[in-house]
Amino acid sequence: MVRGALASLLNLEPDIEVVAQVSRGDEVVAAAAAAIPDVALLDIEMPGRTGLDAADELARALPACRILILTTFGRPGYLRRAMEGGAAGFLLKDAPASELASAIRRAIAGERVVDPGLAAAALSEGESPLTPREHEVLLASREHATVADLAQALFLSPGTVRNHLSSAMQKLDARNRAEAVRVAEEKGWL
Repeated sequence: MVRGALASLLNLEPDIEVVAQVSRGDEVVAAAAAAIPDVALLDIEMPGRTGLDAADELARALPACRILILTTFGRPGYLRRAMEGGAAGFLLKDAPASELASAIRRAIAGERVVDPGLAAAALSEGESPLTPREHEVLLASREHATVADLAQALFLSPGTVRNHLSSAMQKLDARNRAEAVRVAEEKGWL
């Protein structure tokens, strides 16, 4: 419903035409390859593949297509990941439709378009303090209940998993791994 409403609002703009819509992240690249849009507007939370993952794949498949991330999840880590993945912009869904249309025009003109409040938060937050392995262990801990399960899934020893979890919890000032996962997710680092 939201996607359809956005498409209708954008189609009211005299210089903007919506050429494709998809409901799943794993449909983005195929739809873009068929329609060859100037701009792709993606949400972060999409079934099949996240908008951030779809943006990464789309940037490789159609480098001329400008990517804008539109989301309710204004997390600094998401902004950083989107920009590192080639997105031309990152906007929050609560922005007026006129701002979205302006952002699309600015992206086509080659500008980077970022919500100013989110940009300030991203700069003050900094990069994730987690090492790639700590990130991997925390990410996997969302799906695996025990250290033994984690160790088996990641092909690590239980002691190594505990060490990575302990280090991640310390860096995130978390009392346990569930809190560490929550903190990392809130900051957009997972």
